[in-house]
Amino acid sequence: MGTLHDPIPAKPICAILWSPEASMTDLRKDLESLLGTVESESAVFLFDYTDYYHREMGTDLQKQYLSFKTLMHPEDLPGLKMKTNVLESQWSEQNKRRINLDPGYITAAKLVLASTKDFAHRVYLGDQIYGDVQLRFMRGKFHFSEWTYPDYQTELAQKYFSTVRERFNEQDKTI
Repeated sequence: MGTLHDPIPAKPICAILWSPEASMTDLRKDLESLLGTVESESAVFLFDYTDYYHREMGTDLQKQYLSFKTLMHPEDLPGLKMKTNVLESQWSEQNKRRINLDPGYITAAKLVLASTKDFAHRVYLGDQIYGDVQLRFMRGKFHFSEWTYPDYQTELAQKYFSTVRERFNEQDKTI
């Protein structure tokens, strides 16, 4: 029989996809009200990996990853996803989103995103939210799976999330 252990806190992250009409300055303030101070941010990049969002959000979409200073409890991820869904609705115009938010967390072993959609590789977390392991850390680097979103497979994402993981490991030693 295994011994039960409380999970260690995790480093919160959020991927932000936005249309040209959205103000990143205002959105960042809204996110900081949910997650605390932004600790780091990736470069902004053109999101041209799919046209999935074009009908709703238009074209020329930008994307950026953020990490936050204060660690979170992994079991708080469903509640966080529900709050970011409310933000998406508040930022909508004429029932069309101008932003898409994908909250998640990083630990020493993985990067997990929250989703409202169930698939074979997702695990139910509660409150109609699923956990999706996008990246697994093994043998000194992040590895992706067949279901990993294309932008999480890029060199930009791999380098950024490796840096966030390093910061998490520093914080984890102080817990």
